[in-house]
Amino acid sequence: MDEPSRIDIADLTLAYGSDIVLDALNLSIPRGRITVLAGPNGCGKSTLLRAIRRLHAPKSGYIMLDGKDIARLGSKDLARQIGLLAQSPSAPADMTVEELVRLGRYPHQSMLQPWSARDTAALERAMDGTGVTHLRGRRIGSLSGGQLQRAWIAMVLAQETEVICLDEPVNHLDMAHQLDCLDLVTRLNREEGRTIVLVLHDLNLAARYADKLVFVHHGRVVASGGPDKMMRPDLIAQVFDVRAEVITDPVHGRPLCIPLGRATGQASNTAPTKLGV
Repeated sequence: MDEPSRIDIADLTLAYGSDIVLDALNLSIPRGRITVLAGPNGCGKSTLLRAIRRLHAPKSGYIMLDGKDIARLGSKDLARQIGLLAQSPSAPADMTVEELVRLGRYPHQSMLQPWSARDTAALERAMDGTGVTHLRGRRIGSLSGGQLQRAWIAMVLAQETEVICLDEPVNHLDMAHQLDCLDLVTRLNREEGRTIVLVLHDLNLAARYADKLVFVHHGRVVASGGPDKMMRPDLIAQVFDVRAEVITDPVHGRPLCIPLGRATGQASNTAPTKLGV
């Protein structure tokens, strides 16, 4: 039986001007699971996340959140339900870490509902969970790439949304902080039931943390399913143009990709055959 979905995407076409990025895409994001989008650069993963957060208007099709078209939701209502950390976000360099993280509480603020004890608690949990509490007074322009990335993640976590979308959240982090970040996201999912949507380039991290793995290529979903189904040498060659051996991780029991070299080259130049979603 299929898992209940939190987000349903139907016949979604996204474009930049006349250039189609995603073409009639259909995808279901399961409720309370970790879904990882993977694929080569430029395949539309980041644009899809922006569309889910209604930051990129579709050319056609629709995105449903809990059965409601997101186009019909108010801006703050949507922001209280879906949080997004996009690639390369920006903020004034003289802003402090605490001021940045406080921005995550904006959807919960109003003239009649100013800053509250709940906001403070959310702020502290987010900074503590990402390990930036000791940086709270630092200007973000003085931070290292990894410190800054953790501060941005803290801002999204402070938003306390039921759906969290993270676009390459571990991109600027060292190995230890990559694991810290993804373990934190996993705890939010397992302990609090948050629905998580991640874009990851590291296929082995994707296979380790995903409940559902989605391969996107040439603007379409090529295939999706559990990591055991998705981590196949033929599929990896088709989508990533890489010859690989897939073994079982002896510690975590998840599939592990060992890249051997480029495939024939045809996979990156030829539109894929849709294998089943």
